[in-house]
Amino acid sequence: MIELPVIPAKVNGEKTQRPTWLRVKLPSGDNFKKVRGLVDTHKLHTICESGNCPNMGECWGEGTATFMILGNVCTRTCSFCAVQTGKPPVYDTDEPRRVAEAIRLMEVKHAVITSVNRDELADRGAEIWYQTVVQTKASSPNTTIETLIPDVKANWNALERMISAGQEVVSHNMETVKRLYKTVRPQARYERSLEQIKRTKDYGKRTKSGVMVGLGETQAEMLEIMRDLATHGCDILTIGQYLQPTKNHHEVIEYISPELFAFYKEEGLKLGLKYVEAGPLVRSSYHSERHVLV
Repeated sequence: MIELPVIPAKVNGEKTQRPTWLRVKLPSGDNFKKVRGLVDTHKLHTICESGNCPNMGECWGEGTATFMILGNVCTRTCSFCAVQTGKPPVYDTDEPRRVAEAIRLMEVKHAVITSVNRDELADRGAEIWYQTVVQTKASSPNTTIETLIPDVKANWNALERMISAGQEVVSHNMETVKRLYKTVRPQARYERSLEQIKRTKDYGKRTKSGVMVGLGETQAEMLEIMRDLATHGCDILTIGQYLQPTKNHHEVIEYISPELFAFYKEEGLKLGLKYVEAGPLVRSSYHSERHVLV
């Protein structure tokens, strides 16, 4: 293992200043206003807003957004996530049509769709997933689609329904290394998420996952999760810096340097991953249009 620089998020109990490589642009421009208007008009949710994504200004400014279906209240209590948790309201059966219409009006070449976890639903929301992709393909046949799907808790029939609608890329985020699952993803299981990715690959889909760093993981643990993903059929991996959304969420332990991100990318490719997007501001849907062709 090589020693590469990281910046502790706290020194002697006091927070350190965020490094310069984590600065982001403020939202602006005509395209940003257009996307803002379409999201509001069609009463849609985006993970860009609900997840406090640092790239919202850049992506919306380019006319792209990641749509979040099945509401904006999640049944999980992941310690890293800014999405509201609790008992979700009854889902909107008209949502697939409205998402498809917004994507058509935006004229996007590539759309990313994700969702909250809906563990209380017998099908985990699979039918809404299926209809959203099918209707988007029908109204925008030239648009490629990535679906960032939740953990189906081993409901493999639900998984097949979710991924059989014609999307080009299916993503499921591991989020963190195995040791940290109990604190970061308490209702998830490391092996179960790996199996979900493997089953998706066996179905014939291009597969993708995302991992956050700065939560206290070691370099050895990062190499382990990349190895596990490669051996379970993951094609594409994104690695980005975790940023604490509120004081009630998991603390940032370290700020990872660009040099260490470059190391992880190089090692991931050596381990058998086909494409690795790694950097401080990388998020699972960042530059996702590139992942359709790799």
